[in-house]
Amino acid sequence: MNIVWDENAYKELAKLETLVARRITRRVRELAQDLFSKDVKKLKGSSDFRLRIGDYRVIFAVEGEQIMILKVGHRKNVYKGTL
Repeated sequence: MNIVWDENAYKELAKLETLVARRITRRVRELAQDLFSKDVKKLKGSSDFRLRIGDYRVIFAVEGEQIMILKVGHRKNVYKGTL
């Protein structure tokens, strides 16, 4: 599967601490291998999914053979405006 980053999600990733950003990018790359790991859940009221990485979340959508990374952020802020 291909991973495509939304421009805003990529900007949010760039604002994070280097170690956190590396951890997130590693886990996102792992998504292409195992899309529905134990830390992935479907969001209620939406067709999007979330990937949990400690206190951070990655909101993504699956479109055919592509994984679209829509949002990246801390769990207290990332869901605002999603639903």
